[in-house]
Formats: sequence, structure tokens, C-alpha cells
Amino acid sequence: MAPQAKSDGIRFFQKLALLLIVLIAMIFVGCASIDRIDAGHVGIRVSLAGSARGIQDIPVVSGWVFYNPLTEQIIEFPTNVQNITWTRSATEGSPTDDSITFSSSEGVNINADIGLSFHIDPPKAPHLYMRFRENNLLRLANGYVRNAVREAFNDVASKMPVQEIYGSGKGKLISEVTRKLQEKLGPDGFLLDQVTINGALRLPENVAQAINRAMEATQNSIQAENRVRQVRAEAEQAIAKAQGEAEAARTRARGEADALLIRAKAEARANQIIRLSTTGAVLQYRALERWNGKLPLMNSGQTPMLTFDLSKIIDEKDADTRLKKLLDEPEEPVPASSTLPSLPHLPAPPPLPNP
Repeated sequence: MAPQAKSDGIRFFQKLALLLIVLIAMIFVGCASIDRIDAGHVGIRVSLAGSARGIQDIPVVSGWVFYNPLTEQIIEFPTNVQNITWTRSATEGSPTDDSITFSSSEGVNINADIGLSFHIDPPKAPHLYMRFRENNLLRLANGYVRNAVREAFNDVASKMPVQEIYGSGKGKLISEVTRKLQEKLGPDGFLLDQVTINGALRLPENVAQAINRAMEATQNSIQAENRVRQVRAEAEQAIAKAQGEAEAARTRARGEADALLIRAKAEARANQIIRLSTTGAVLQYRALERWNGKLPLMNSGQTPMLTFDLSKIIDEKDADTRLKKLLDEPEEPVPASSTLPSLPHLPAPPPLPNP
């Protein structure tokens, strides 16, 4: 009995150990078949065996993923923006010279430090993996993407003169390169955020000096043209000022002449009115007003009285008609551009001599 019991105990422990081994294996397999796709990433499920393979059978997954590690694989791609620079400097980007050289329409070689920002389109991640079999975006950027950037710069720059690229056409160059890259890389799942030229373009020394001299000549020409425009404007201003002063002087002269003419006409009209309104009785009355009452020292007759007969000079009927017409005539207005000098009071007729 004892040997039988001992044998049963050994078999029990063997079964228990086998059960533990199976349990541990299940736990290991269970843990290995669960994966988590973090935020900012996208994962694709790749079939490693079987007939159900192909791009249409590779779904995009995210979050917690259960899969069979024996027949499937989960590949992750970052979906956040990737920044990369290709420069000559050993302290930026890689320690090697990664700058890009392209040629202008004249065949002048231009070297530049290029910066690129991009991210991938999540729905196109399966296509990206199926084409390149690579999920490291930096390796893809330094290989396939860099070649595409260099080709785009050469294509666009070959249609532009070097002076335009070096000057005002740099923005146009970047815009056209970005458009071409988007057309080429977009179908593969690359979405471009920004393409930049970092720092100044590097040209052959003789070409750079020639361009700088040309730009300096252009600036001098612009400054000279601006000075000519300033002198012309000042001359036109002086001419306009002189014309204005001359016109003002002519206006004042016309006003003063008009004022003098109006004054002369007014004085003549007043004199005419006085002449037509003066009769013998008026003259005799004024003579009496000025008489001091003294008689001549020698007088043998009556008191002498002055008499005036104007009938031979002025027809009284005609004088009345002309006087009425003068009084009814409106006064001539004073010109607005001049100030009529004030007319002095017309003097009374000169006094008659004392009798």
C-alpha cells in the first residue's frame, strides 16, 4: 500500500505542476496578446500568416487591442507633427552636412538649410506601411522625403533666375516647392505643415558679389528717382504758390480798381445831384446864412441883395427830370473781392462873397 500511495502522490504533483505550467503559459500568452495604442499614435494590425492578407485586411486600431501574437502584429505610427532640419551645421540636425543644393535657371548652384514639418494622415497609415515597410518616420523623412524635397527644389528653381531666388522670389520658390511636395507625398499619407529655408542662401562668392552690386545699384537708382520726384514736387509746389500769389495780387488789383471806379462814379453822381438840385433861391438862402449883417460903408440906395439867375445855365424842367432819374438809380454794388474806401462827406458849395 505504501508504494501505491507514494506513486499516486507523485502523479498528483506531476499533474499539479503541469497545470501550473499551462496556467503560466496561458497568462503569458494572454498578456502578450493585449496592446495599448497611446494618444497621438495610430496602430495597424498586420496578418503574419494565412490567406487573409493585404491592405484591405489591415484595419487601423486605437486604444486597447487584443490580437494573436502568433499570427498578427501591431505596428504603431505617431500622428503628431514631426520636425526635421537638413543643415550644414554639425550642431543642428545630424552631425553630417545634410544641406540641400539646387540650381537656378542659369545653372548657378545654390545651397540652403531646409526645414520640414509634417504629419501622417491616419487613414493612410496602412498604405504607408505596405509601401515602405517602415514605421520610423524620421528614417522615412531622411530617405524618401528628403529626396522628394531636393527634387522639388531643383524643379522649381530651374525655372527661376538666381537673382530672383536670392531676392524677392524666395517666397514664390517656397510656395511652389510646398505645392509640388504635397502633390507627390500626399497620396502616400504625408501631410505637409511647413517648408522653410533656414538662414541665408549660400551662393558662389563671385555670384553673390555680382548680385549685391546689382542690388546696390538698384537701391541707388531708387533713391535718385525719389530725389527727382521730391525736387519735382517742390518745384510744382513753388509754381503753384507763385501762381496763387499772382492770382491773389491780380484779384486785389482788380478789387482796388473797381473800388476806385465806384468811388469816382459815386462822387460824380453826387456832384451831378448837387449841381442839378441847386437853384437861385438856394444860393440866395446860403448867402443870407453867411451874411454878418453889416452893410457896405458907402450905400446910397436900398439894402443890396444878391440875386442868382441860373436859367441861362440849367433848364429847371430838364434839371428836375434828370435829378429824379439820378435819385431813382440804384447804387452800384461794391465788389466782394475789395474793400471800398469810405467816402468823405461832400463839402457844401463854397460860400458866396459877403455883399
